[in-house]
Amino acid sequence: MVLGFDETTIAYDLQRAHSADIWLMQMRMWFWGSCFVIGSFLIGNILGVFDINIMGWLISKVVGLFH
Repeated sequence: MVLGFDETTIAYDLQRAHSADIWLMQMRMWFWGSCFVIGSFLIGNILGVFDINIMGWLISKVVGLFH
């Protein structure tokens, strides 16, 4: 339950299609999307500090498939 609304309330409101409910869904999307992006950057920064290069590993494996 985020921002005081649970899934059944949102599903009921969507049946009535109020613009406030659409705004609430967009607000939740922006909130969780922002949390995901910031968390991804933090995890990527921590991996870089410990010299863990996931993208380099993936690229070398894909290039290795074609050689």
